Amino acid sequence: MLLRNYRFPGRYGPEWGSGGIFGLRYHNGTLYFTLAFEGEAHFIDMNSEEEKTYDFSLVGKAPTSGGDTYNAVETVDEFIYFGGWVHAPALYREEGRILFTNKYSHVHAYNTDEGSVKLLWKDSIHNESEWAGEVSEIIYDPYGDRLLLAREDGHANLGVYSLDRRGEKAERLMEKPALKGTRVHDSVFFGVGKNFDWGVTEFRVLDLITGKWGVFEPGRSVDGKPYLRPVLGAMASAYNRAFAFVRGGIFAGNPLMGEGFRFYRLFDFNSFYAPFRVNAINLGGGILTAYNAHHDALYLPWEGEHMEWLMGNTVSGPSVLLYIAPPMVKIVSALGARVTSIEKVGGKLFIATNSTPNTGAKEATPFDTGSRDIVVLDEKVIEEKPPATAFSGTLPDRIFGGIPLDGYRSARAIFYMEKKAGLRVYEYELSFRPDVEVERFELEKGRNVIDLRQFSGIVAFEVEKGGGRFRVELM
Repeated sequence: MLLRNYRFPGRYGPEWGSGGIFGLRYHNGTLYFTLAFEGEAHFIDMNSEEEKTYDFSLVGKAPTSGGDTYNAVETVDEFIYFGGWVHAPALYREEGRILFTNKYSHVHAYNTDEGSVKLLWKDSIHNESEWAGEVSEIIYDPYGDRLLLAREDGHANLGVYSLDRRGEKAERLMEKPALKGTRVHDSVFFGVGKNFDWGVTEFRVLDLITGKWGVFEPGRSVDGKPYLRPVLGAMASAYNRAFAFVRGGIFAGNPLMGEGFRFYRLFDFNSFYAPFRVNAINLGGGILTAYNAHHDALYLPWEGEHMEWLMGNTVSGPSVLLYIAPPMVKIVSALGARVTSIEKVGGKLFIATNSTPNTGAKEATPFDTGSRDIVVLDEKVIEEKPPATAFSGTLPDRIFGGIPLDGYRSARAIFYMEKKAGLRVYEYELSFRPDVEVERFELEKGRNVIDLRQFSGIVAFEVEKGGGRFRVELM
């Protein structure tokens, strides 16, 4: 596998900009991933080195496009269950539109013993401009021996569904839009809310034994300040807590054991920098995920959408791989535009990346516009010194940042001020406690340097009524 050159330039796959390599999963000697937007599911037998490719032709007619853009994959026994969405066939129009008439949500099963693919379930509303909720998460329920499907991205048939493993019965269990979920103890936590609106508004929790649902609020930020648009990217569990990785931070906690959710500000900038369209995996007892610099953006500043264009195309820093082992939050790699999928294979980390974002509804192309590849790292990267990196941008009129300092020997924040202003630095850690320390500084007009070696854990910043720009350097 390490000798394979897994670099994918854009080929035929009508959709909005670029997709990526999604669903990376190694199971029973087989490595699986889906290449979007080409609509190709790849299965590599790591023993024989044989590779099979499936074009989603069981869903509908060729040419197909899409596949998966949220890492919907689960493994049980000899099966790899993979889901998402696909156009079958794709209907592209030269005016930059793709029709959704033939867009299907799907769940397939790959039998690793036999090397065969079976379509378990598909769903479509056959509308030119709207679509049924994509399958963005698959979670196995070991008590009920069923698959739980999360669906948020779409216009109809949203929520959480139950699908038996034979694909004979699909049942909606909850109607609220839910992009991701994670199993904690004997329950499954789902993040609820519309991602292209506000983001997470609540958590719905399914008790796998009783079948009953609970509802919990996201909770307040440990720094005491409001958070903005907590768009949900990935979820994972560790320490008997649920972790929801969102734009601007992390929600962590478990109300079922008496500890409500708290928000820990992390990489909160005036941009769409977020852990979006990427997964999170357990590694070494902790969690490994990524925060992405450029994942969804309008290509052109359409009339009335300039702010959306600006937020999506502002690059605040490199995409980072992040290792969570509370109270430590540690950057372990700095990469380009975005990371799309993460998997552990034989002591190595397979990191799928993409050079280009998903784009807007008026900007469809007949081919994928990105350059996608798989980067291979040694898993000991979580124990090594973090990479030098930097974050920058214009100063917002609110608290911002949430920069993890763990592992760095040197760090500084540079403020380029238009006038004198006060600065508050908030210091905290992911400790499951609402502990925060605040220190105040005076900033002069012009260039100011704050040595961050006097702080530890995570630091956020709040400038009092002063315009300008900032740069945070980690070394």
